Amino acid sequence: MRPILKLYRGYANEQELIVMGHVFKPTRKKDYDFQKKSFKNATSVINMFRIKTQSNADVYLEHNDVKIHTKTLKDGYFKFCVPLDQFTSYGWIDYKVSIVHKNESFVTKESYVRPNKGNLGIISDIDDTFLVSHSLNPFKKLYILLFRNVNKRKVFEDVVPHYQALSSAGRNCNEGENAFFYVSSSEWNLYRFIIKFTEIHQLPKAVLLLKDIKTSLTDFFLTGRGNHNHKFEKIKHVLEFYPNLQYVLLGDDSQDDPILYEAICKIFPVTVKAVYIRQTGKFKKGKTEIVLKNLETLNVAVCYFKHSSEAIAHSKSIGII
Repeated sequence: MRPILKLYRGYANEQELIVMGHVFKPTRKKDYDFQKKSFKNATSVINMFRIKTQSNADVYLEHNDVKIHTKTLKDGYFKFCVPLDQFTSYGWIDYKVSIVHKNESFVTKESYVRPNKGNLGIISDIDDTFLVSHSLNPFKKLYILLFRNVNKRKVFEDVVPHYQALSSAGRNCNEGENAFFYVSSSEWNLYRFIIKFTEIHQLPKAVLLLKDIKTSLTDFFLTGRGNHNHKFEKIKHVLEFYPNLQYVLLGDDSQDDPILYEAICKIFPVTVKAVYIRQTGKFKKGKTEIVLKNLETLNVAVCYFKHSSEAIAHSKSIGII
């Protein structure tokens, strides 16, 4: 058996390319099977959190006819941040990364996005923002993750047309899509699950920025919980990486999205155009309403909505879509 190389979607601006992934130790466990039902699905999900990473593994990025070498970190994660040729094209572009095992090279392909200069960047949370997850009820959330395979998981009504409209807003057919990022407190373990879900429901192709990988059963029962500061840092990084875009931030009121987005708006006072917060309970939360009213004083358009049809109407009213 040989080590397992997993690549994630990368991203680039005018000067730099960033791609990343993990290297895992050899295993006989099969990858997550999207078709499995009930207990078999639960076994597959749990196995995603029992995989073992390989530290200090040699990894090679093939870019501009040059092979760039790095090694994985302690948790098996690697990240290439390399200068980008100014003549590189735009849109989604394939890249290749390889590992060597017993003098044999194994290559894996993924893609990175280099968006055309435009006017919008969209950053969205995942759980209870577009994927129905029941974050307010941790036991129900865990039950659904275990016993509902990806084909049975639900998306909120009208969220897909809203996201598709945001993706193409202000773009001509030959200009590609706006830069789209899904930033979540879910761990890298769930990457393939999230990608498959977005493909099934025809959500915009996006870069995922997730939480550090977990490798134990104990970690599994805490998935998506705990400190959300990593989301703040990831969002802050995106806004710094693409400083000339105007941003739309989408989240929900089940956790800390309103507070995180308020902090982002304060640090980037001319960058965030609109903030959308989904109402997850029967009633709107007073703390969230206070945050959004404060954002309006910073000239940020806000929408606290129960149904995505309300968000679509708001986006049209302020001229985003």
